[in-house]
Amino acid sequence: MNADESVHLEQLMFVDDPMETNEPRVHAAWLPPEAFRSLGARRVLVHGDGLLVDTVLYEVSRACARYGGRVWHSPSWDVDVDLVFALRGADELPSSAVRAARSAGELALAEVGDGPLGDEGFLLARDGDVTVVLADAPAGLLYGLFHVVRLCAAAFDPERPPERHRPALRRRMLDHWDNVAVHPVMGQVERGYAGGSIFWRDGRPRGDLARIREYGRLLAASGVNAISVNNVNVARTEALLLTDRLGDVAEIADVLRPYHIRVHLSVTFAAPVVLGGLSTADPLDEGVRAWWAATTRTVYDRIPDFGGYVVKADSEGQPGPFTYGRDHADGANMLAEALAPLGGVVHWRAFVYNHHQDWRDRSTDRARAAYDHFAPLDGRFRTNVVVQVKFGPVDFQTREPVSPVIAAMPATRIAVELQVTQEYTGQQRHVCHLGPWWSEVLRFAPWGPDGRAVADVAAGESGAGGGLVAVANVGDDLFWTGHPLAQANLYAFGRLAWDPRRDPTAVLDEWITLTFPPSATADPDLVRRTLHEIMDDSWRTYERYTAPLGVGFMVNPGDHYGPGVDGYEYTRWGTYHFADRDGVGVDRTRASGTGFTGQYPPYWAQVYESPETCPDELLLFFHHVPYGHVLHSGSTVIQHIYDTHFAGVEEVVAMRRRWRTLNGMIDPAVYERVAERLDEQVRCATEWRDQINTYFHRKSGVPDERGRDIY
Repeated sequence: MNADESVHLEQLMFVDDPMETNEPRVHAAWLPPEAFRSLGARRVLVHGDGLLVDTVLYEVSRACARYGGRVWHSPSWDVDVDLVFALRGADELPSSAVRAARSAGELALAEVGDGPLGDEGFLLARDGDVTVVLADAPAGLLYGLFHVVRLCAAAFDPERPPERHRPALRRRMLDHWDNVAVHPVMGQVERGYAGGSIFWRDGRPRGDLARIREYGRLLAASGVNAISVNNVNVARTEALLLTDRLGDVAEIADVLRPYHIRVHLSVTFAAPVVLGGLSTADPLDEGVRAWWAATTRTVYDRIPDFGGYVVKADSEGQPGPFTYGRDHADGANMLAEALAPLGGVVHWRAFVYNHHQDWRDRSTDRARAAYDHFAPLDGRFRTNVVVQVKFGPVDFQTREPVSPVIAAMPATRIAVELQVTQEYTGQQRHVCHLGPWWSEVLRFAPWGPDGRAVADVAAGESGAGGGLVAVANVGDDLFWTGHPLAQANLYAFGRLAWDPRRDPTAVLDEWITLTFPPSATADPDLVRRTLHEIMDDSWRTYERYTAPLGVGFMVNPGDHYGPGVDGYEYTRWGTYHFADRDGVGVDRTRASGTGFTGQYPPYWAQVYESPETCPDELLLFFHHVPYGHVLHSGSTVIQHIYDTHFAGVEEVVAMRRRWRTLNGMIDPAVYERVAERLDEQVRCATEWRDQINTYFHRKSGVPDERGRDIY
């Protein structure tokens, strides 16, 4: 070793030993140290400068320190390497091998074509014995690093063809419904099923910055690049994050910045009154506009890469522009005006409906509400307003049609909102892998089979769309998400936001490889096969033993866990099934119902209008039909209800049996937590089956043709 090399390697050592002080302090999530074995055993050169390049260097150095590899950062001497990470605009290096690798990468990039790599894209290519990752910007190198980790040894296959990767969606964002102060009803995290918040505790910052940094690392590895750090239902303590407690938000932003995560903040529309002492929050009032402009400048002075605001207004009791006789475009544009000079956006949620509905009134339809409020405003929103639309027209039910709002506002930036936290899909006590469901939503073509897909709307023309947003499912639980297998939903969201066309089965396979690395399991083939058998169809299994045929909301009010068939049937919330002795379902047709089908473009409006053409899985969402109505499957509605609920329980019992074959194959703590949750899933699925089947047997008077026990 020459003297120069000795000095350089010494400079790469970290004061905090990465093998002792920076390991995750929680049980298995993707990216355990073993996932970096293939990378860490190589000779790696990192070339370029900047904060994110430093992060790449840190990750590579940590892996090499553990597994015996070597790393150089832009050396001034010739080195032999296996892997090169290089910014295309960085200076040339004296290494002939590196120059050859970069030249080969440039040639491969020209061959694969299809435009520039952009701010986040990268190229992976081979040149002889060297793998090269090229990027136009540091974020591309960061994402390229995690792609190499995903590929393991395959990244170094001499026959691997060049790959060009660039995200389809510019913004890939998680909304945390975390409260700073514990809410008397919602607790520390609204709809949180993984313990407390990773950001806040009892009215103060939690203070575990290492955990937040590790979270940013996990998000970057899946492709997420933005988060909001507090609940959209903004109470008094949370409102102060915009002003008096801005430093708490800045601290989080500082920790996440090295992993290319931009921080956003949920704000109350009434902030000028609540925080500024003004007498009004009227969006057309000049004093109000000036207050938002000044406050926003202060935010950017402290957090220069701040993402923007998230707003829930005139919804479920939250204040909004309706108070002043204004509409949502007026409210959103006021905030957009304050953010525009500083590069920020406002995410304005379209979840607006009458939550004081009279259950006797069948003309008012919650499913219609978002369209009725927002579609007439298309073209009036500023370009830095993103209207954030739930994927379905009601509320994250296990089966809903795609919201018609997504197709109704071509002159507006639309973000599609999903729910990773499993509010209506088992609350992280049930295995319910959501990737296949989201894939169906993103591939759905609102204008008909030959038209653009939901993912195309989210991407927008030239990448200018609103992107994909989801409600986060992470907490301070030892396993991050409560149920260890629920981590796969968070990973799948990021990967599908990066590439909505990606096969969700392949995404799950990535997560399995990263979470249970083959070199760390006793029988990797058995682990992989078993997890696919349990998880691949688990969303449909959950659907089978819960609410049938798209009717939704047969849950206990309040906590939304477990069966409560009539729990919402006579309430103000507008979520009904209208089951009677003759049939079940909601008539949303133009001919005789609420007219909701008419909100869709002509192709789907026609399909949904008739029970004869409506897909079985959505029949009861759109139609009230007799129990003897024959589905496309050949079964009657009532027999379908019986059969699917019995089948769903059998499938959960089989999940539990399969999981037991992994005892001794994986981390015992992970095994025991999943085993415990599967016991609860069997219990709860049985309760769902018995209550749903008994309810409809008593309503219809029709016996199960197979003579099974119904109570």
